[in-house]
Amino acid sequence: MEVLRKPEWLQKKVNPAAHAEMEGLLKELNLNTVCQQARCPNITECFRQRQATFLILGRACTRLCSFCSVAKEVPLPPEQGEPIAVAEAVCRLKLSHVVITSPTRDDLPDGGAGQYASTVAAIRTASPDTKVELLIPDFQGDQEALKTVLASAPDILGHNLETVPRLYAIRSGADYQRSLRLLADAHRLEPALKTKSGLMLGLGEEEDELLAVFKDLVEAGCSYLSLGQYLAPSRQHYPVQQFVEPERFERLKEQALAAGLLHVESAPYVRSSYMAERYGETGEGTGSARCLSP
Repeated sequence: MEVLRKPEWLQKKVNPAAHAEMEGLLKELNLNTVCQQARCPNITECFRQRQATFLILGRACTRLCSFCSVAKEVPLPPEQGEPIAVAEAVCRLKLSHVVITSPTRDDLPDGGAGQYASTVAAIRTASPDTKVELLIPDFQGDQEALKTVLASAPDILGHNLETVPRLYAIRSGADYQRSLRLLADAHRLEPALKTKSGLMLGLGEEEDELLAVFKDLVEAGCSYLSLGQYLAPSRQHYPVQQFVEPERFERLKEQALAAGLLHVESAPYVRSSYMAERYGETGEGTGSARCLSP
């Protein structure tokens, strides 16, 4: 299949030389970020601003999604000291809003829910003013795992639908209704908690399919949504079907808001954790958190 050339609005440059400070801290604390593992195009911008989305539970994913560059290998057991290390990084970076995510860990009895909860607890102890956002996998529909995460009282709970139901073959092991049900269950169990989801565009979706997903999200009680352009990590990954114009992103944002979502970030380089502090009243970026010793 012919590889589409990036248009002029998708020419953001990555500058590895600007990553030295952040990469040094991550190496010192033995931490991973989704920014690195998913080859995020915003990495230079975020690392320069001392922001990162921490990837707990290792770098290896137990699923084989054809759009994702996170490692597909035998995963290691959870690191016992990881929650404390994340909390220390949050303090040293003075983050007022932090996003924590993970690969899908179907090999673990709780899917990694306990490690999420421990990480939230460590951050609360070390940096009580920091808003904590979690971007979780589907836990194979395990409600007890979801309840474990909810009991840790995150400020925002995210789970990405990623694409429209017709294209779910690219999400190996995932199920649209199961993911939607996770968001609905989170809202039912914790009605005051703001939930969030994300969609990639350019996979071959149609506009009426997106509008149907917006409706599904609202009915599931979801408050926040991110819409961004899918960029294939390599020629071995699922190919981009379309580069969506910025004007269409803006139109889709208005349609999502009209459907009932409370806050939508929609632009080619938007990712689920990009500028996460913008969603609702969730802080004002970095530099204002009050930190104690983790």
